[in-house]
Amino acid sequence: MPLAIWALAMMTFGIGITEFSISGLLPFISHDFSISIDDAGYAATVYALGVFIFTPIIVILGAKVPQKKMLLILVSFFIIGNLVTAWSPYFFVTLIGRFITSLAHGAFIGIGSLIAVELCKGRETAAISFMFSGLTLSTLIGTPLVTYLGYKISWHFVFYMITFIGVVAFIAVAKLVPSDIKKEDEADFNLAREFAVFKDMDVLIALAITVLGPAAFFTSITYIAPVVTHVAGLHDTTVSIVLFVFGLGLCIGNTLGGKLAVKSLMPVLLFSLLLQAIMLLILYFMAANQWVLFISVFLIAAFGFATVSPIQHLVMTKARQAGAANLISSFNIGMFNLGNALGAWIGGLTIAYQFGYSSPNFAGAILSIAAFLLALVSYYRGRIRNTSSVV
Repeated sequence: MPLAIWALAMMTFGIGITEFSISGLLPFISHDFSISIDDAGYAATVYALGVFIFTPIIVILGAKVPQKKMLLILVSFFIIGNLVTAWSPYFFVTLIGRFITSLAHGAFIGIGSLIAVELCKGRETAAISFMFSGLTLSTLIGTPLVTYLGYKISWHFVFYMITFIGVVAFIAVAKLVPSDIKKEDEADFNLAREFAVFKDMDVLIALAITVLGPAAFFTSITYIAPVVTHVAGLHDTTVSIVLFVFGLGLCIGNTLGGKLAVKSLMPVLLFSLLLQAIMLLILYFMAANQWVLFISVFLIAAFGFATVSPIQHLVMTKARQAGAANLISSFNIGMFNLGNALGAWIGGLTIAYQFGYSSPNFAGAILSIAAFLLALVSYYRGRIRNTSSVV
């Protein structure tokens, strides 16, 4: 892979830690600010909503800005936001920091995906997967590590460390990403054309699946720490081990899902969503069993992330066919984070209404079933369209 793709992957590694580490740090944030776990969960919700709402706005405002310069602006948001979060003496300052950081997320991955495709002609899917490997590596190694450091040192220290990663990523992008990346035959950004793609029903269904599928496992994983300590009765340090298992499942699921979906996207999607729902129900009813806890977390991550790269590639392909990939590429990442926000919010509600620390898993199962049904609709729409074209 070109060194530029490594630079992009380094930044997605930092983005992944920023997004996923909050689930392991919630107990420490809750204790530090003397707030409840469900209130602390707003640190995840605000971040995800920031990604969802402002990603398309940033892409539109930065449409005329050279891609490399735009990446550097986004990395700057990442650095400033994590620095504010690390320093924050009050919870509302933490939320401000999380919001600023969120501004970098969707637009960076969206623009980065387009750059990866342009730099690796003939290996587009591999390039996107490599860039996304920064996210998977962050969950496998980064998130468990920072959770452990949050327990041993401080959650403030964790965000100072993430800030440092952002500085290194800024230097890497500045040095390694080419300045002139855009294709010569690519049409200029046209707002009307970019929005026209949202009229495609198949794209809309794919975006809806992008929301509900991730919402299912974010409902669960955001509040996994109290499940580990209060339901399963394990020590605080075990949370980092559980998150490592989650990251391992995510890494394997993302890799296998991407490879299998090349030839059979919809079967992989349907199979993964249904099994994710089943594992969430098992975790809900049997979270007190330590073995069930570990196995369920692994499989929820594997089935949940088996759909991420294929769906991103599917949406980008359809958008390119419509002649507008810039906005939809980043918007799809925003939809993923809308699922994050939705999951964190619903999970927090189930705990706030005294359904128990394991109740987010039941809510997640319902969301996964809803995504499965949408995928089923998409599958049959495709079959009907193919049959009609033959006739």
